[in-house]
Amino acid sequence: MRDILDQLEDRRAQARLGGGTKRIEAQHAKGKLTARERIELLLDHGSFEEFDMFVQHRCVDFGMDKGEKIPGDGVVTGWGTVNGRKVFVFAKDFTVLGGSLSETHAQKVGKIQEMALRMRAPIIGLYDSGGARIQEGVASLAGYADIFKRNVTASGVIPQISVIMGPCAGGDVYSPAMTDFIFMVRDTSYMYVTGPDVVKTVTNEIVTHEELGGASIHTTKSSISDGAFDNDVEALLQIRRLIDFLPANNLDGVPEWPSEDDPLRRDASLDTLIPDNANQPYDMKELIGKIVDEGDFYELSAKHAGNIITGFGRIEGRTVGIVANQPMVLAGVLDSDASRKAARFVRYCDAFEIPIVTFVDVPGFLPGTAQEYGGLIKHGAKLLFAYSQATVPLVTCITRKAFGGAYDVMASKHIGGDVNYAWPTAQIAVMGAKGAVEIIFRGGTPEEIEQRTKEYEARFLSPFVAAERGYIDEVIMPHSTRARISRALAMLRTKKVEQPWRKHDNMPL
Repeated sequence: MRDILDQLEDRRAQARLGGGTKRIEAQHAKGKLTARERIELLLDHGSFEEFDMFVQHRCVDFGMDKGEKIPGDGVVTGWGTVNGRKVFVFAKDFTVLGGSLSETHAQKVGKIQEMALRMRAPIIGLYDSGGARIQEGVASLAGYADIFKRNVTASGVIPQISVIMGPCAGGDVYSPAMTDFIFMVRDTSYMYVTGPDVVKTVTNEIVTHEELGGASIHTTKSSISDGAFDNDVEALLQIRRLIDFLPANNLDGVPEWPSEDDPLRRDASLDTLIPDNANQPYDMKELIGKIVDEGDFYELSAKHAGNIITGFGRIEGRTVGIVANQPMVLAGVLDSDASRKAARFVRYCDAFEIPIVTFVDVPGFLPGTAQEYGGLIKHGAKLLFAYSQATVPLVTCITRKAFGGAYDVMASKHIGGDVNYAWPTAQIAVMGAKGAVEIIFRGGTPEEIEQRTKEYEARFLSPFVAAERGYIDEVIMPHSTRARISRALAMLRTKKVEQPWRKHDNMPL
């Protein structure tokens, strides 16, 4: 019996070595951790239970049957806990055949995807792979497709998170693209469909891995990645923090953590947040930080479409999604990028029953040929559609400007806002006073225009016209914003909405 037990330990030790000491050292030399080191950092200490440690590929072509067969076949799979909450995980092992995906590799990933779905628990994928194992041909492509199909089945049922921690190319990029969140590690990770060599051959462009698909590109230009971190350690710690905000699935409701922050706390500094000059910016993140518990705000896609802010916070210990215009960037205007960014976030929150708090300071949609040619109408409609479709609690607070169609789009009462507040500084109108007067009193003298502008501002640029019609539920003091939002969310916990049956919607993609 002792011999058998020793043999098991020897086989486990061999499997844990992956591609061997030299390849592990090469991985470390690149500033990267191994697959198992990453899992150890991500999960609670000692909680990881590994599956399929001894699985090997079955390929016999191109001498693969005579080559080295390494247990695990390039991916480590299993489950564990993050702060006591169950999660499933798979981590590509670059030390084993470059982490390439084979038929058995794909079967391991598929098995853990199915387990996560059955157990209704989040799944996290750590990517560090050279792509498909070309020796296996169509079998590896079939493996990818099986994984993609499971991504779609799990979408909106359990949270799916992808962390790109090395190469991620070809077929490997599409599974992360269908997950809820994608994060990258700066300088060591990249994503693209076709690599620099193929690009050079086909289009004659000469680009580096970083220029083609590095974190600097995908967090700013393409918006593929929701964030980037300096190294593996920081990335994994931040994923642990994100998991704390997310529900386990679409039925369990948001997690609730103990909080010492008084939900009825007042903050007098908010009474002076809005500048006297209506054209002067202020930082909306200051407001968010003073509203959420302990100032703990997890921002997503901070480097892309900075004119709108999206992320998670907590109020009374319970997760809320936050969407806010940012006056510091393009005056908080809505453009195509901001609309898409916010729409996707709103749809995620709605899928997982996360209440949404919206802070509004929007002068309208961004004008210009670039926006119109780029499909601003359809992209703006995505955000309108997302808010209109949402059945989760929606609490809206207008702090300053809410002009034109952008007022409607930003979770207004008319498209489903449950509780809509406004600060006394709010300006709710079709457009700014000067522009409106120049249209209404076209041809008037400068003196008349100036006088009419003052009249328009006094009559329309206040929250009370909307409040008189019931479009605003209450005009509130800025210092009481946290307390009012907290009470509104508590009241809305039992919200139920009946929707007409349909197979699925046809949102403007």
